[in-house]
Amino acid sequence: MNLLTQTLEKISPLSNQWFADAQKRLDNLTKPLGSLGRLEEFAARIVAIREDMSPTLDKKAIFTFAGDHGITDEGVSAFPKEVTQQMVFNFLRGGAGINVLARHAGAEVVVVDVGVAHEFEKADGLLNFKVVNGTKNFAIGPAMTMQEAVKCIETGIEIAQGYAKKGFKIFGTGDMGIGNTTPSSAIAAVLTGKSVAEVTGRGTGINDNAHANKVRVIEKGIEVNKPSSSDALDVLAKVGGAEIGGIAGLILGAASLRIPVVVDGFISTAGALIAYSLKPECAEYMFAAHSSVEPGHKAMLEKIGLRPILDLSMRLGEGTGAAIAMLVIEAGLKIYREMATFGEAGVSAGN
Repeated sequence: MNLLTQTLEKISPLSNQWFADAQKRLDNLTKPLGSLGRLEEFAARIVAIREDMSPTLDKKAIFTFAGDHGITDEGVSAFPKEVTQQMVFNFLRGGAGINVLARHAGAEVVVVDVGVAHEFEKADGLLNFKVVNGTKNFAIGPAMTMQEAVKCIETGIEIAQGYAKKGFKIFGTGDMGIGNTTPSSAIAAVLTGKSVAEVTGRGTGINDNAHANKVRVIEKGIEVNKPSSSDALDVLAKVGGAEIGGIAGLILGAASLRIPVVVDGFISTAGALIAYSLKPECAEYMFAAHSSVEPGHKAMLEKIGLRPILDLSMRLGEGTGAAIAMLVIEAGLKIYREMATFGEAGVSAGN
């Protein structure tokens, strides 16, 4: 708990002066004012986060946190839980969607076992930070103890600190965990105040009957555990997931170190909502990669105050949306750094 407390204390709001200084340069580039829209917004925010008038994003990492979920015993997913460990092996072989898109974005993929019900041997690209061998079935009791929930968050913080020391300039979040849209929907319902039905989607593509069951299971889990909407740690412990906690920690750690973090889809945003609930200022360090087709995603983004960069009807997770969004953010920064000013180009400025 000490690491979490210390990290929260280090997170501060961004300085308006850095935004103003960045905007001054953007407004002097050879284009009409504001004509590159959100690309300019991204560049200014990177400048303010890094407190550097000429920042770079040359080292990028996407962290795919993996964990299993006891709630799958309730028939909430179209896939068996063994797929979690199988997909971890796929990530390590470089054959998953995140591997392809991360290569395209020039980002390193780091797989983090924070809660998979399988013992992996050491492998390149795999971090073993296992806190639990899968969470417990939260339909009948808490998913984790409070100590385990805090440890999941502190794991993410430790990883952020380690990769900051290695010189990485921007992080992306990703997830892998069969059944993890169920705890994400529970978190969304509790922390946004929306009904379970409003925030619960079809995850891996379940049918109508399975979806109705999923809603009932989440409602039962919330009734059984009674998580407090004013205590994000209580929510994470009672109805959350290990990988969701790890993502929350990575975001908090990144914010404490002035590193921008690109939040992927529904599950990653559940982690972001936990982080935001613990320290609202961390939202200023987040970029929402995309708008997922999961209905609860919009509710969580609105609660945090994030506007998604892309809307591509994606729902894979893994960090795939974050990889694509990194390219867009980097495009904005390249405009800021490399585009000529009116003076440099010898072009007459507008009135």
